[in-house]
Amino acid sequence: MQPTPTWDPDAHEETVDAFAAIADEITVKVWGGDWCKDCRAALPDFAAALDAAGVPEDSIEHYPVEKPDDGSKVGPGVEEYGIEYIPTIVIEREGEEIVRFVESEDVPAAIWLADRLRETERTA
Repeated sequence: MQPTPTWDPDAHEETVDAFAAIADEITVKVWGGDWCKDCRAALPDFAAALDAAGVPEDSIEHYPVEKPDDGSKVGPGVEEYGIEYIPTIVIEREGEEIVRFVESEDVPAAIWLADRLRETERTA
């Protein structure tokens, strides 16, 4: 998951701020695959947002997913986390899931997750 070099953190200040506010408190788990066009489209910008927010690299866990001929998804944590579509991104705090992005959302992963994180922080 390499950050998009042209992603502009200044144009996404609210998104970066939402991740930066909890950067040292979260674990980010990302399921994806090089073969998946949705992953190739979404994950580089998401990686750039995490990088701009200062989320430590050792807090980001990557789980490669393969797709057998039957269309199922296989890989580490797929069953445990109920992964059906990729990319799927789970953000945890102290081992508990606080927000999940799944491929089918209609806005970019970083923006969608940042919005949910802000909502979670307001209600905490």
